[in-house]
Amino acid sequence: METATIESRADFAQWAIERASAIIAEQGGNLALAAREGSDEAIAAAANALGQTIVDTLLEVFDGLLGTE
Repeated sequence: METATIESRADFAQWAIERASAIIAEQGGNLALAAREGSDEAIAAAANALGQTIVDTLLEVFDGLLGTE
């Protein structure tokens, strides 16, 4: 993933929309496919991957907010 420079609230909003769209396109699609197949294990794995991607993204943003000191 490319590094983005966020200088305003509008920049952050745009980044968040683009990142959410990418997460849903990839991980949400995987979850939908798993749900269609009906395997509880596959659904759980896909749901966990979606949740982990969201957590990783939030931590990525948090780390970026800390800046370099």
